[in-house]
Amino acid sequence: MKKLLQGRVAIVTGAGGGLGRAHALELARHGARVVVNDVAGSHAGSPARAVAEEIERQGGQAVAEGGDVRDYAGMQDMVADTIARWGRVDILVNNAGILRDKSFSKMSLEDFREVMDVHLMGSVHCIKAVWETMRAQRHGRIVMTTSSSGLYGNFGQANYSAAKMALVGLMQTLALEGEKYGIRVNCLAPTAATGMTEGVLAPEAMARLAPAAVSPALVSLVGEDAPTRCILLAGGGSVEAANITMTRGIHIGESDDAAGQIQARMADIRDRDGELVPATGFEQCQFELEKAGFEMALPGLA
Repeated sequence: MKKLLQGRVAIVTGAGGGLGRAHALELARHGARVVVNDVAGSHAGSPARAVAEEIERQGGQAVAEGGDVRDYAGMQDMVADTIARWGRVDILVNNAGILRDKSFSKMSLEDFREVMDVHLMGSVHCIKAVWETMRAQRHGRIVMTTSSSGLYGNFGQANYSAAKMALVGLMQTLALEGEKYGIRVNCLAPTAATGMTEGVLAPEAMARLAPAAVSPALVSLVGEDAPTRCILLAGGGSVEAANITMTRGIHIGESDDAAGQIQARMADIRDRDGELVPATGFEQCQFELEKAGFEMALPGLA
């Protein structure tokens, strides 16, 4: 087997079990040195230590690190420890997550904030902690763990869906800002049998959705030839891609009956034939001005 990540250093958050453990093992199998982060700590007998020891028994290099992704100072310390040990950080996998599922009418604001803090702000903290290092070394691979619940919605998961779609927006912009520094940023939407899906999926379905079946897709997002601004969906041995698209829509100009025309032509507006995948958010403005008869160049960004 060709090792695709030989010599690279990876941090995986929430890696004491489930999908994070599978990611850590697969990254190590491809030659990466792995920091196994888990909120339960790094002491003897902890889940993170168990995963690190499992990697070492298989001939890899790994270290356990405790720390809550909600604690920015703690994430800074984890990155500093990694650089002190191995000299660099090449890969960050934002995997840590929780569920607080309820219908929105029954969901407390505390449950909403907690999910946002772990998934969104936890990822922000970890990225902020590695960003300048990756810029300086002109190499970095960052993966956000998004979800089909964020991309397409899911009953009872308003907090989780909001956090997961926010990560897609974060990916879109950071990929643009990191491009000239060799930083590639992607999203992975997994379907896997983990503690987070237990009780949600039927036992027969769970049996077909091993976390390890998702991790090869992760490797493809962090290697030398990794794409950037890519959303992969993976589970049960299958891999798909998702895109945030824009239809070609219509141009109605300005009139007193503009709202009525929009309502009457909603099917035309939503027609997906020839839909576009904008390279930046500014392309909406450019496209709309072009349909109105104006041409406008994209602005340069520092």
